[in-house]
Amino acid sequence: MSKILFITAPYHCWGVQVVGTWPPLHLAYLAGAACDTGHEARIFDAMNKRLSFDDIRREIEQYQPDLVMTLDYLPVTGAISTATVPYALRILNIAKEVCGQTVTLLGGPHPSFMYEEILEDRDNRVDYIITGEPEQTLKKLLAALNGAGDPKAVKGVAYREGERVLYTGRQPHIEDLDTLQPAWHLLDWEDYNYLVAPYGRMASILTSRGCDMDCAFCSQRMFWREDWRCRKPEKVVEEMEHLIGTYGVSFFTLIDAYPTKHRERWELFLDLVVERKLGVHLLIETRVEDIIRDADILHKYREAGIIHVYLGAESADKDVLGSLNKGTSFEQNKHALDLLREAQIITEASFMIGFPTETWDSIDSTIESAIYLNPDIAVFPVVTPMPFTPIHAQMKDRIRVFDYSKYNLVCPIVEPYQMTMAEITQALGKCYMSFYSNKMQEIVEMEDGFKRKYLLSAFMLMMKDHGESFDFEGADMERMKERMKKVA
Repeated sequence: MSKILFITAPYHCWGVQVVGTWPPLHLAYLAGAACDTGHEARIFDAMNKRLSFDDIRREIEQYQPDLVMTLDYLPVTGAISTATVPYALRILNIAKEVCGQTVTLLGGPHPSFMYEEILEDRDNRVDYIITGEPEQTLKKLLAALNGAGDPKAVKGVAYREGERVLYTGRQPHIEDLDTLQPAWHLLDWEDYNYLVAPYGRMASILTSRGCDMDCAFCSQRMFWREDWRCRKPEKVVEEMEHLIGTYGVSFFTLIDAYPTKHRERWELFLDLVVERKLGVHLLIETRVEDIIRDADILHKYREAGIIHVYLGAESADKDVLGSLNKGTSFEQNKHALDLLREAQIITEASFMIGFPTETWDSIDSTIESAIYLNPDIAVFPVVTPMPFTPIHAQMKDRIRVFDYSKYNLVCPIVEPYQMTMAEITQALGKCYMSFYSNKMQEIVEMEDGFKRKYLLSAFMLMMKDHGESFDFEGADMERMKERMKKVA
């Protein structure tokens, strides 16, 4: 049988990677699929090990895999990992340089939608692109490559044939997600830690796949073909117990795009976590409507260990919210954040900037809205029209950056009509400085305890490496850090 090496790209950007190191769950699922069919698999997590392309080359030379696979992977839920694509392609080129007979595979949202662009570039030495949900396709492709059929007849695959790019059509979705077994044993668990106080070993888990919401900046609906499937809560809790007992995990991120969709199932999950007394901390992302829906059971969120909830507020401007197809209102955002605050759950909310219609007045309005809504943590992603999302068509004539490695929600991609892109960078610094300068007074007056320690720890991490990966022009981050140290 084949030896297959799964590799994460050594990509880093200021943002989600600052506060912790997440296991590459997507690759663990793929490695599990490979092992399930009798193949030998290895995961080389260059991203979280902070390794280089030279390290990747040495690993390939040493392991001599028959196949090398990578994804457009970032530890986020919104299928917005386009920024890693150039790095993923470089990995596959290195694999071919080491051994021209190595079969190279690429997967993930961006390759699923942009396979023609990738394969038409002859410099990209990709043999097969696995589109959509990858595990079943990988199993069948591995069988075909080992003589049990024609690889080019496997559904869900794109490839070159001469000068043409061919696509074999969609692979049906996996009906029972609980049949998938991540290869947890192939991960180096000492690499995965949540760096915010009280700190601890971190795991990412999946309780569902898909999203039927239609946010214009996200590809989840398209990637999963408007199909939302879920795992049995009992199976999820069993998996959590395994990870706690075997690897010492104390923090779990539910990496689902929409874990709370069905209230009855979600409440059962919470009840089971409480009943089993897992004693862990949970971080989730969900929608404001579900928080409002669950107002009467938010105490169960807290009892189950949910300490941090991320919500996409995005904007206070009704026209902007409409263009994003969020399906929510500013008033709903306020209500949900207030409910979570009353339930003593830490809140994080995002507020997008950098739209074509952006002005300094609208930037000030965004800052005022963030301060008014008052989440515990605010982030200000720069609007990034991924080439396969509806928002791309809306903003196409204002896009000025075509280097995908910059599509990281931090670097400006769109040029507003009334601002320069350099001014968007300055505005980003202003948003962070204004919000957190205001937030610090609240922290000063906060009773010493879990929340105060958590927030101070998170803020320090956010400010620590901003200059290494991204320079907030005009933002006095050193002054902010000194103030935080005094408060701590």
